[in-house]
Amino acid sequence: MNFHAVIEGLAAALLLVGSFFLLVGAVGLARLPDFFMRLHAPTKASTLGIGSLLVASMLLATDQGRAGFAELLITLFVFVTAPVSANMMAQAALHLLVPGKAAPPKNSVPERQTS
Repeated sequence: MNFHAVIEGLAAALLLVGSFFLLVGAVGLARLPDFFMRLHAPTKASTLGIGSLLVASMLLATDQGRAGFAELLITLFVFVTAPVSANMMAQAALHLLVPGKAAPPKNSVPERQTS
């Protein structure tokens, strides 16, 4: 079996996986009812989807004889900025008291029993 065919097959599989996760993130952004839920879907799924697409691009770049340095930098930039921006948007929404549709969490600290 040709080594180039293996790399191209692996890149095709990564492209399919990345496309699936990007589609899941887009559907989650469109369908989820709440700001906080809508914030969660694209940041998680899209980060994994873009990461898969960029890894496929790095594989094809090394197969063509060039280093995938630009793809590596883009991947690192996306993996650092997506969670930070999601955290900042969530903090801003909490500060502005944006209402959520999820039930508030129960008190995780057990109550003290007096004897």
